Amino acid sequence: TATEECVHILQGHRNLVTGIQLNPNNHLQLYSCSFDGTIKLWDYIDGILIKVRVLIFYFHYLKRDDVFQLVSVKLPKSSSQEIEAKELSFVLDYINQSPKCIAFGNEGEYVAAVRDFYLSVYFFKKKTTSRFTLSSSKNKKHAKNNFTCVACHPKEDCIATGHKDGKIRLWRNFDDDKKYTYTCLHWHHDLVMDLAFSVTEGTSLLSGGRESVLVEWRDATEKNKEFLPRLGATIEHISVSPAGDLFCTSHSDNKIIIIHRNLEASAVIQGLVKDSNIFTGLMIDPRTKALVLNGKPGHLQFYSLQHDKQLYNLDIIQQEYINDYGLIQIELTKAAFGCYGNWLATVEQRQEKETELELQMKLWMYNKKTQGFVLNTKVNMPHEDHITALCFCNAEKLENPTLVTASKDGHFKVWILTDDSDIYKKAVGWTCDFVGSYHKYQATNCCFSEDGSLLAVGFEEIVTIWDSETWELKCTFCQRAGNIRHLCFGRLTCSKYLLGATENGILCCWNLLSCALEWSAKLNVRVMEPDPHSENIAAISQSSVGSDLFVFKPSEPRPLYIQKNISREEVQWGVFVPRDVPESFTSEAYQWLNRSQFYFLTKSQSLLTFSTKSPEEKLTPTSKQVCFTHSWCRLHCLPTEITLSAHVLPSAAFLCSKFVNSLLLSKETKSCEEIPEDVDMEEEKESDDSDVENDFTEKTQDTNDTDLGEDIIHQLSKSEEKELRKFRKVDYSWITVL
Repeated sequence: TATEECVHILQGHRNLVTGIQLNPNNHLQLYSCSFDGTIKLWDYIDGILIKVRVLIFYFHYLKRDDVFQLVSVKLPKSSSQEIEAKELSFVLDYINQSPKCIAFGNEGEYVAAVRDFYLSVYFFKKKTTSRFTLSSSKNKKHAKNNFTCVACHPKEDCIATGHKDGKIRLWRNFDDDKKYTYTCLHWHHDLVMDLAFSVTEGTSLLSGGRESVLVEWRDATEKNKEFLPRLGATIEHISVSPAGDLFCTSHSDNKIIIIHRNLEASAVIQGLVKDSNIFTGLMIDPRTKALVLNGKPGHLQFYSLQHDKQLYNLDIIQQEYINDYGLIQIELTKAAFGCYGNWLATVEQRQEKETELELQMKLWMYNKKTQGFVLNTKVNMPHEDHITALCFCNAEKLENPTLVTASKDGHFKVWILTDDSDIYKKAVGWTCDFVGSYHKYQATNCCFSEDGSLLAVGFEEIVTIWDSETWELKCTFCQRAGNIRHLCFGRLTCSKYLLGATENGILCCWNLLSCALEWSAKLNVRVMEPDPHSENIAAISQSSVGSDLFVFKPSEPRPLYIQKNISREEVQWGVFVPRDVPESFTSEAYQWLNRSQFYFLTKSQSLLTFSTKSPEEKLTPTSKQVCFTHSWCRLHCLPTEITLSAHVLPSAAFLCSKFVNSLLLSKETKSCEEIPEDVDMEEEKESDDSDVENDFTEKTQDTNDTDLGEDIIHQLSKSEEKELRKFRKVDYSWITVL
């Protein structure tokens, strides 16, 4: 919580982890449950799995998948690590599967569950159930009475429930169906996402929702409340530490905030931000090698894949975001890096009606002093309609930076960097240099060749090739197989090819030298990305079963690698990330991963990648540490118990004896000086018979090696080694007298 660094990654479940809970009897242990049907007990301080209980918490009826039951499980006592629990007993019916809708109260005397308009309370000692119902009429007063979450007081018989209308109800006397009472607290204007009581005395109630504000209701009264505003995103979950000195909030943008008892944020653990839509696609910052894509509204996020940590956010729109679902927001739709990360182009738009389009393009220059991007040029309405694509010319020997934008208005525009200096200061700015079109068709795609000499622009079903020096139309390709969805030039030895994927599921490869179709394949390509460091191209197709990956070279229609069902859902974006240190895979199935690693993003915004190692192989357990030995040095590994915590260590005497023994030389291992002379004599007698044969092979080797040059290292024969061994035993101490 202080450094925001990851301490341990607990791996063991084979399916989605559905819940985690601290052990109430030992706060150094953690329970976790999963769809794999197991509950695991961990020592999270050391990252050790203690026990596995094979059971299932939730059972659903075969008739309806949304009806769940809550059951209690009797855990048998056993010393084995894996235990199978079979004794189940019914507790509550018709409950919500969300953990936020189930809570234990008053030190485990009862459990409360909410769903729709119903509150159910089960008392474990009495084995009785009380049920309460709120009005579900469709009038304005009761239209949003739905329960959304529940929390129970740790010491008293008090239940707090959150509702869709933003109200919080505090229930008391709920052991009697007729004498129960509740009071209302109301501040949230939208549904209450989660509730939590303070642990020690339960004097404070915490609530959060879509307002991105943490509210603390002290003494559970509406007059005495405190706020922690501007937390950045909707509060999804609230948790309190066992000591009660820290609060924790989990947010919809994949972020965790650690908060002190006085409502001051102390740490932010930010994952990959989940936005409502990823319009920009996946990009790689050439400078930081960070993954760049849409982040929080109006921002670009720079995310380090190596450290699994967000580096920073770049505010593109530079306006205050108003969290209102009825308000049409300004959206960041396009972005591209150019000139090895020196320039960044972004496009933002807002359209309230079909005829009212607000469009703005911004060009950002990297500032070495501030180590960030600074706005250089702002262009209002660069096109008369939506911009469909933009790309920089990233040729190595490019004198003047060039940017191309394509639009539905039927034009593509070429923007160049010009001198914008005046009498006050020197400056540069971007201006339009050329406007191109083709028979008033909508421009849908654009891309430069690797050397920057050619520009390919897609106009619906037609691909046009332009000379980047004169901006003359060189040739056109048309297959009448639907509008062009993706365009991509080949690289390195395949730079003479141009690839295009159409909306009708046809992948075409054209030869730019012969201006003819090289080959075509029927493939419904949704993502097509070239590897910047090889000839390989990755294409992801969509089928009724899932998404499939094809890796190929434009020069060969036969794929190098095929992986079926990489995802059950639609894959929207992909990108190759260059490796800092290239791999050396020899297998044909993995060679395409030598220089770059391929990442792809699914519709649910899950970021996935390919790896040749299993999760177990990626870890470096202490039991697999290697001990290196050499004739002139000895490196020792301490026993693996040293890396464990103190309460599981053996006695110090045992460890010390092991350590001391490991430093001692073994009796079987003797240096060359300790070998007695009679051993050498025996070796000489045994090897006399083989000297003739060795001399013959040495002569043949000498005659064969004479033609190879003088750099060949001469190998000593056994007889020569014996002579050297004799010289080594001679006493040369008399030389010191001289």
